[in-house]
Amino acid sequence: MKTQATSFATRRSMLASLALVAGCAVWFGKHSFAAEAAVVIPAPTTDPATNDTSATAVIAGGCFWGVQGVFQHVKGVTSAVSGYAGGDESTAHYETVGSGRTGHAESVRISYDPRQISYARLLQIYFSVAHDPTQLNRQGPDTGTQYRSTIFAQNVEQARIAQAYIAQLTQAKTFGNRPIVTTIELQKRFYPAEAYHQDYLTLHPDQPYIAYNDLPKVENLKKLFADRYSPRPVLVKNGA
Repeated sequence: MKTQATSFATRRSMLASLALVAGCAVWFGKHSFAAEAAVVIPAPTTDPATNDTSATAVIAGGCFWGVQGVFQHVKGVTSAVSGYAGGDESTAHYETVGSGRTGHAESVRISYDPRQISYARLLQIYFSVAHDPTQLNRQGPDTGTQYRSTIFAQNVEQARIAQAYIAQLTQAKTFGNRPIVTTIELQKRFYPAEAYHQDYLTLHPDQPYIAYNDLPKVENLKKLFADRYSPRPVLVKNGA
């Protein structure tokens, strides 16, 4: 009988394995080949200063394993927790969210120090290396509304900054003719995911899904945002 921790990874592991068999063996020779390539994007022009010493951002961009893993390596981030946002508390469970009918998206709650990194700069990393904002209700091998690209703005100011940045990237045709499909949702509560999802990228670097889809995102963070990369991740298990 499969344990809960093994059954939840089965689908993603199978998808990653199929992708490798289908011709992604090139990855073994060049680790930077990922299902979703990073995009060099301009810095946000709307980036207001704040006197706050701590703040929270909630974002969704496909499987929360990779998104959490990226932001755990960002300087100024004090915590990154995988979870669910967009639906009700009663349905905030992995197997239920996986149906795609709960309104939830796999999300990450980021706690950070605005004196070290701003909300707008977090969004730059989000749009550049954490996911592909032009994929509608999917990321890489994962499909469904639970994998949608969404910014769960914690207040009106965050929504304003996000809207301004999306408009800036759209006007600059940063992603060519592919429209940004990222939505902005206000007043949606975040629910932490099950313990076995936390720190998954760090704990399972050899898992095929992680190796192919997510580790290259961390490498891209290191390359494109070297001044914001921290080699030591802030892990949930350490109370960060």
